[in-house]
Amino acid sequence: MDHRGKLLHICFYLLLSASFIAHTHSSEDYNRQPPRPLLLTWHHGTDSDPQQVHISLVGKDHMKISWVTSHEHVKSMVEYGKRPGQYEASATGEHTSYQYFMYRSGKIHHVTVGPLDPKTTYYYRCGGSGQEFKLRTPPSTFPIEFAIAGDLGQTEWTAATLAHIGSKDYDVLLLPGDLSYADTQQPLWDSFGRLVEPYASQRPWMVTQGNHEIESFPIIFPHGFKAYNSRWQMPYQQSGSKSNLYYSFDVAGAHIIMLGSYTDFDATSDQYTWLKADLAKVDKSKTPWTVVLIHAPWYSSNSAHKGEGESMRLAMEEMLYNAGVDIVYAGHVHAYERFTTVYDNKADQCGPVHVTIGDGGNREGLAMMFEKPSPSISVYREPSFGHGRLKIFNQTHAHWSWQRNNDSNSIAADEVWFTSLSYSNACCNNSSTKCTPLITQNDEL
Repeated sequence: MDHRGKLLHICFYLLLSASFIAHTHSSEDYNRQPPRPLLLTWHHGTDSDPQQVHISLVGKDHMKISWVTSHEHVKSMVEYGKRPGQYEASATGEHTSYQYFMYRSGKIHHVTVGPLDPKTTYYYRCGGSGQEFKLRTPPSTFPIEFAIAGDLGQTEWTAATLAHIGSKDYDVLLLPGDLSYADTQQPLWDSFGRLVEPYASQRPWMVTQGNHEIESFPIIFPHGFKAYNSRWQMPYQQSGSKSNLYYSFDVAGAHIIMLGSYTDFDATSDQYTWLKADLAKVDKSKTPWTVVLIHAPWYSSNSAHKGEGESMRLAMEEMLYNAGVDIVYAGHVHAYERFTTVYDNKADQCGPVHVTIGDGGNREGLAMMFEKPSPSISVYREPSFGHGRLKIFNQTHAHWSWQRNNDSNSIAADEVWFTSLSYSNACCNNSSTKCTPLITQNDEL
């Protein structure tokens, strides 16, 4: 990075630090962590060296490798193999760039590699030179483990959350919106990409958008999502979607649906039509678990962003219920909250569990104000930074834990076993999708 670029980043840092570091007030029940300072992450290589490397799933046996270079003449090519420094295969892809007011991005490369073997480590190099990276593909069958973190941002708490995620193995990371918190300050997208690279270059990161990704501006950028769609391309075409803002994918025995809280979702929208068709294609014999991610929660007992997901809930909740969706993860509210199985604002054994996990480390602080008393459908709630882990052991059982951040480690503050609705005696007749009830249900594995 040249001297002028570093000065520009420092100016952004000073401006954002003054604007975004605020004090929060602890509730009577908790003595919670205040926000921590913004982190800026620098690129120390040459203009042709890859930076901001991250990977995502494409179909059952391919991956997309994305990265940025400052040099425009670097090829969009990835070499890869199963042994360090020995690249048995290569693939070429495409590149893009974008301009946002006075900012112009580097060359953003996207290359799809494969077919790849499941649960296998591959070594790869981007653009024909520079650092060697390694990734591991997820398994093709159970068990599989997801790390889940929303509203990450790039603060010292973000770094702690990422360190805790990386301290234990997992297969895929799911992120329900609000990535960089750039909020039109485009150099922060670059800084975020460098911050997450040590993790996102090794395990696939599957993301959906939040409100901080919109970055629209009247007349000039009326549709928004310019940086998000250029940098974080997800496999939406493979699921029949017309938009990078919503898509689905299968991994092991789970069908994961990423919905867009900030694009049209009513009954006349493309997203609604796509979701209806996508749910109709789910084969519970192959993917008995169905997990949905949104940004604005449909259920919340926190005063922050109260009711912002209600119109989407009214439009889509019945579809998810009839399809036997098991879990819905959301972000947006900067706290953790787990609900019981719920439908139409009431406890329902055939409804999905709703979990808000918007506590990855954002710069705005925690959402401290929960309603009192707690609603009967809210099982556990806490305003702390952290992340979650969903380990699906088999067709019937999965273990969920929420890991609260401490300064040096993370603690499993909330954990529970889930039983797939695909094997629920009570709910199979209720579901529009084919499922197989268990002869007996037992919480023992």
